[in-house]
Amino acid sequence: MTTTPDDKAILDSVMDAWKAAVDAHEPQRVAAGFTEDAVFQGLRPYTVGRQGVAAYYASQPPGLTAAYRVLETRRLADGVVLGYLDVAFSFTDRPTLDVRLSVVATRQGGAWYISHYQVTHLG
Repeated sequence: MTTTPDDKAILDSVMDAWKAAVDAHEPQRVAAGFTEDAVFQGLRPYTVGRQGVAAYYASQPPGLTAAYRVLETRRLADGVVLGYLDVAFSFTDRPTLDVRLSVVATRQGGAWYISHYQVTHLG
């Protein structure tokens, strides 16, 4: 199984919305892109659910921006896409933080949401 244009388009749609909310420093909007029971692992202990996602991004400094590139996708099942991404978080007052990000996007109703988010720091 390899990356398909359809699966990449799904991830780009989900991650474009995530990026826009992160760049705008709108934690509730970031959290709205996740499922109600999403497992979220940033660079601190994990949380489950949108409230933990919102709290994590609320604690990030203003001016934080994200740039991503989809490296791989896999269709795990109908309505479930795994993505492996390269992400660079830029700050106004410190060096860029490069990470790898694994996400699982899940279709609920007619929309796609992040149901699993796992960051690995490369440093």
